[in-house]
Amino acid sequence: MSKAFFLVSAPDRTGLVARFAGFFSRLGLNIVDASNHTEVFSEGAGARFFMRLVVDLAQLVSAEAAAGLGGSTTRRALEDAFAQVAAEVGAEWSVRYGDRLARVAVLVTKEPACLYDLLLRRQSGELPCEIPLILGNHATLEPVAESFRVPFFTLPVSAESKPQQEAAMLDLLRRHHIDLVVLARYMQVLTGEFLAAAPPVINIHHGFLPAFQGARPYHQAYARGVKIIGATAHYATEDLDQGPIIEQDVARVSHAMGPDELVRVGRDVERVVLARAVRAHLERRVFVFGRRTIIL
Repeated sequence: MSKAFFLVSAPDRTGLVARFAGFFSRLGLNIVDASNHTEVFSEGAGARFFMRLVVDLAQLVSAEAAAGLGGSTTRRALEDAFAQVAAEVGAEWSVRYGDRLARVAVLVTKEPACLYDLLLRRQSGELPCEIPLILGNHATLEPVAESFRVPFFTLPVSAESKPQQEAAMLDLLRRHHIDLVVLARYMQVLTGEFLAAAPPVINIHHGFLPAFQGARPYHQAYARGVKIIGATAHYATEDLDQGPIIEQDVARVSHAMGPDELVRVGRDVERVVLARAVRAHLERRVFVFGRRTIIL
């Protein structure tokens, strides 16, 4: 648990890996995982460097670390020193610590599959987070929340009440110190005002964007005789279903399958894709770069 997760993004140049790795080496801190990527295909921009570093903080209290940090062995001193190195190369960066679990709010309507899956993965330790509340615009899934002993809040919504409902949701997110919002088949469009004020929001879409948008997507797929169906997890933005994609997957289907069978197969794919996306976010693996994501 005494690990720090550093994400770094900078204009590409020679020696960046050595510079950042050398910083921790001089402090006697061990890098237990590292990955990097240089994005060279961006239109209208130069090459961009991305790096994820997982650092063991066990030796942060050592004399070697104290000497390199001006006598202090606090996390704040580590961050201040790293900020100086990052500034020298014009890097943007952030850090989170393994001993603080992210707090995740799940938004639902009536479909239980993704909610059950997230709660079970959290309960088994597969998702490193806390789920302190579930919000629904219907009370249908409140028994699911109760079975996992998670508080459930019902906030009905209509065209007239949407501003008040979203304000109430934002208040709950703030009071529960939420770091991430997951839309587990939440069948309401979130406004730009809500998304601007909320923590990052991950949504699961029943297909490959932008195909088969709108109502009854599996019936549309059936009518078109598709041979694969899939799901897409992405960050929610004001542009509906156009946010940066985090994870996708497919399942093969055949002409013998009816719409109900496509729904069953699709639910399986949705559960897996959403869980992968949430886990990637929780493990600090995702960089958002314009409309793209870099997953390290």
